[in-house]
Amino acid sequence: MNIYSDSSHSALKYLKDTEVNHCNLLIMMGNFNIRDSLWDSFFSYHLSISDNLIILADSLDLSLSIPTNQVPTRYTDNTNKSNLTINLIFIQCNSPTLNNHSIYSEWCLSSNYAFLTITILISEEIVNIRKSNIKKGSDKETQFLKDAANIINNLNVSNLMNIHMLENIVNELTIKVEEVWNWNAKLANIMRYSKSWWDNNCSRELEKYRILKSLEDRKFFCRTVKSIKRIFFDLKINKIANKKLRTIGTHELDQQIKASCSRSY
Repeated sequence: MNIYSDSSHSALKYLKDTEVNHCNLLIMMGNFNIRDSLWDSFFSYHLSISDNLIILADSLDLSLSIPTNQVPTRYTDNTNKSNLTINLIFIQCNSPTLNNHSIYSEWCLSSNYAFLTITILISEEIVNIRKSNIKKGSDKETQFLKDAANIINNLNVSNLMNIHMLENIVNELTIKVEEVWNWNAKLANIMRYSKSWWDNNCSRELEKYRILKSLEDRKFFCRTVKSIKRIFFDLKINKIANKKLRTIGTHELDQQIKASCSRSY
């Protein structure tokens, strides 16, 4: 969540007085326009508004991130005014993937504000290339349905006295159904022939993501797949609709011919 709060602390007051949907918030950062000895070593005072900010952050399960280098975040050209630390980062409490942030004053260029950076570690994600499958209408499907029905029929549900017993029965059902699925299912590689909409664009973006494993590549792969699927199924729908219209037209023509023959007879 990125925040700019003016000198009247409007954003801070808004967040304090408003119920915010903050599900799984990782980072809150921005210019809070609050100078305080808690985060500015060149400032000697503690302000009550700072307590409000800390309380707000705590309510969001966030804690103040301590920079790796204690330098100001806003610089002034006026020699009579001091540089300030008013840009802050709050990170998710006890997060194993978030470390302290860094301040880069040399990156200011024409701006008066330093850059704040923080590294977010992204766990490696495995894209499945194999899946288990039972062919519809096959003997394996018939056997699986038969085995699953037998498992359900043989469950002992005569003595369900509490929620724990119910959970045990559900877990038992899950394990046994999974077993008979594995007995009857066939493990197959996922390739472009597995899905009729899959094309070379999907293969190329998937391979790129597997090599670099970057978040942006994964997002681009997902967008590519979504776009290819939409185009494919739009064409399918149009084909079916056109075929249906032709069928209706032929049916109406048949009816007209039959009616004409009846009148002639």
